Amino acid sequence: MSKPSTYQPPYTITPEILNRVAAISFGLGRLTVLTDQARALRLRRINRIRTIHGSLAIEGNTLSEAQITAILEGKRVIASPREVREVKNALAAYDQFDTWQPGVEKDLLEAHRILMSGLIDEAGLYRHGGVGVMAGSQVIHMAPPADRVPQLMTDLFGWLAATDAHPLIASSVFHYEFEFIHPFADGNGRMGRLWQSLILARWNPLFADIPVESLIFEHQAEYYQAIQESTQTTDSAPFIAFMLRMILDTVTNSAPQVAPQVSPQVSELLAAIEGDMGREALQSALGLSDRKSFRERYLKPALADGLIEMTIPDKPRSSKQKYRLTDKGRHVMAQHDDG
Repeated sequence: MSKPSTYQPPYTITPEILNRVAAISFGLGRLTVLTDQARALRLRRINRIRTIHGSLAIEGNTLSEAQITAILEGKRVIASPREVREVKNALAAYDQFDTWQPGVEKDLLEAHRILMSGLIDEAGLYRHGGVGVMAGSQVIHMAPPADRVPQLMTDLFGWLAATDAHPLIASSVFHYEFEFIHPFADGNGRMGRLWQSLILARWNPLFADIPVESLIFEHQAEYYQAIQESTQTTDSAPFIAFMLRMILDTVTNSAPQVAPQVSPQVSELLAAIEGDMGREALQSALGLSDRKSFRERYLKPALADGLIEMTIPDKPRSSKQKYRLTDKGRHVMAQHDDG
């Protein structure tokens, strides 16, 4: 049995990786300057929802950001009980995020217990059987035997405690090695992403609120490809480079100054919307009696810019039609809100 401190995951630091580390650090510096506290609280909630949506969508959960928001607000959502449970578990896990330490194994097990509670029998326990990593219907990796998992995880935590690698690199290496070991019967993907975010958040608190998962979801095929390539070459450099590109894109796109300019009328409309609202309720909330003016100056521009959406998009003229904020609309609200 090897001692934890002697374990060294195989990875190469390429110029591409170093350049991305530098660019991310620069981007984070700008974000720190630009994000004031009033905006940060609104952005934190929006990004937490985007993070949970992205991470669960990668695993096949079909709930939208609007449905996840509704669950967060304690509203009933018509969806499969399993998908609702996944969201509630993820919300509960992220509520505990600030209490966990990335180098503490029992915190990892506790996070898995919360995340997978009611979904699998072995929630909070390392797996007892063999498991393969799937990309769709294709097996891309057969994980090590179950009896080796405890020692492999001990070695990995030992390496994390001892390494002097930059946190951006160390967190990516941990994420890859974690997926390679695949220590749990289920939930390994969401746990690997959660733990990378945790390692990063202990380095820079902004990472508690930066929704890297939503970008990984948009590049899901590349995510699996980077894992596969790293396994084939016995070097996690391809995965590190991929993750750093995702992080760099997220940091760059999270800057508050990128809020689009909207008219005062659209701004008023966005501020008036609470949940799903019909035209009459919106006009009433805005104190408007002229239906045509409301449609032309408020509703149409907000729809055209993707700031609001219809609840029944295939029947725009339905008498039951309602409107709600999109993710983009919530971002605009957060970024224009000076508290």
